[in-house]
Amino acid sequence: MDKNPGIGLFGGTFDPIHIGHLITAEEVRDLFGLDEIVFTPSNRSPHKPDRPMASARDRYEMVALATKSNPYFSVDDIELVRGGTSYTVDTVREFRERRGDEVSLHLVIGADLMLDLESWKDPDQLLALVTIIVMSRPGYDLRQVPEPFRGRFEVARVSHIDISSTMIRQRVLEGRSVRYLVPDAVEAYISAKELYRGR
Repeated sequence: MDKNPGIGLFGGTFDPIHIGHLITAEEVRDLFGLDEIVFTPSNRSPHKPDRPMASARDRYEMVALATKSNPYFSVDDIELVRGGTSYTVDTVREFRERRGDEVSLHLVIGADLMLDLESWKDPDQLLALVTIIVMSRPGYDLRQVPEPFRGRFEVARVSHIDISSTMIRQRVLEGRSVRYLVPDAVEAYISAKELYRGR
């Protein structure tokens, strides 16, 4: 295990955050002995061009509510403050400047994103700045990672939680329960703010 503090950066739109995000983040933290998992909600994702249905601030608040009971979890509005399209390499650079070189930075991503790493902004620079931890996912074969990136990441065998933010938004739109799919505080926030109920 690293002697320096180990921090995992876990980005995403989190529209909304759900228990699958939380379970797998905790599994990664435990498997790799990380001191902290920092959730970084995106302002605008380059991988999901459709505008999120909830505002960036609402998504941040839901992540804050979802993570506050875990002392190893935190949320950072680094991408919201920067604005514009959220590129991971920019976030990592800024985070490195804030925390210093003594911190061991890890980027936590899903297998689907690892297979598409060539399309990211400055992927080689990203790999030079962080250790990438790839969460396994059914249907995604990491042996198909593009040649330049093979052997340059760690694999986390995490639980497969068959829940998606898309599913949750659809259930809310249909007036169906999302209890136990999201933390209670997130469910209450969605209800109070009347999120995902259509336009």
